Amino acid sequence: MFKSNLVKASLGLITSTLFLTQPAFSSQHELKIATWLSPMQTMNSDVLPTWGKWIEAATEGRVTIKLEYDLAHPKSLIELVEDGAVDAAWTFHGYLPGRFRLSQLAELPGNQATGEAASVAHWRVHKQYFTNSFEYEGVEIVGFFVHGPGQVHMREPINSLKDLKGKKIRVGGGISTEVGKLLEVSGVSAPATKAYEMLSQGVADGLFMQMDMMKAARFKDVAPYSYKLPTGLYLGSFGIFISPQFMDKLSKEDQEAIRAVSGDKLSALAGRYWAKADDIGEADIIASGSQVSNFSSEEVTYFNQLIQGLDEQWIQSVKSRKVDAKAALTEFRHIVSNYEPMEL
Repeated sequence: MFKSNLVKASLGLITSTLFLTQPAFSSQHELKIATWLSPMQTMNSDVLPTWGKWIEAATEGRVTIKLEYDLAHPKSLIELVEDGAVDAAWTFHGYLPGRFRLSQLAELPGNQATGEAASVAHWRVHKQYFTNSFEYEGVEIVGFFVHGPGQVHMREPINSLKDLKGKKIRVGGGISTEVGKLLEVSGVSAPATKAYEMLSQGVADGLFMQMDMMKAARFKDVAPYSYKLPTGLYLGSFGIFISPQFMDKLSKEDQEAIRAVSGDKLSALAGRYWAKADDIGEADIIASGSQVSNFSSEEVTYFNQLIQGLDEQWIQSVKSRKVDAKAALTEFRHIVSNYEPMEL
């Protein structure tokens, strides 16, 4: 009897000791995501909450998300993630042009691409060609996406693209800045969160922006004249990233569960929602009385001639990255041309 009880006690002690020395991977974790723009903008109302539901389901409730607003300028959010101050974030690559150059392949004008196709192509090309680049050093990239075609929005009406020469235009960075130079605008660099104030005070005459933000940020109130090209002036690319320190807190199972609902899938989700938001935004500004016009076929021809050489300019600009940029751009456009929407 005594021996039996002693064995049971010993087994209990061993089990307790093993339990105490196991990493606490089974505990709950809250993924704090630094975000920006309005809570009503599609990234905050649709994309990140949906991704959060996927994460929660994939980890069987062990990981949930929480959105944290206005922690820093969007260009500084990647530094917060690198430092472990927040667990995840997203930003516009154009805000950090010195760091992010490879992402501009998704921004080049002339692509006959849906937002979802360009977003997924961006992810796949990055995984195939750019993973050894230092651009995302210190964070784990989990998704890419593009906003819809950047169009021209003005405080006062114009008749042609040539009328933009010398105008003070808010540009976001990246390829939008290069297009602005070709159009000879006086580029005013500022984040989207500052553009309303600049327009309302007359610091800028107009802005390059996708249709969604005319509604979401109420730019329609201060730039009621919109002018469209079929594929826009450019696309704008974004990255979504997670802190490696946060991932290290999780079990291998939960790390892989998060990755399984990121990558292709998260990129497609974001690209699809941002494209849908453009349609909603355009319908809204038309209903509110803003004027939306299509540039003439002559203007389209003029723009297409103007941007000749941008591809090669980008290829040359990333030579120091030691990647096959030409092959990457070719593959990007091949994926876009043959893309079939994903089932999400």
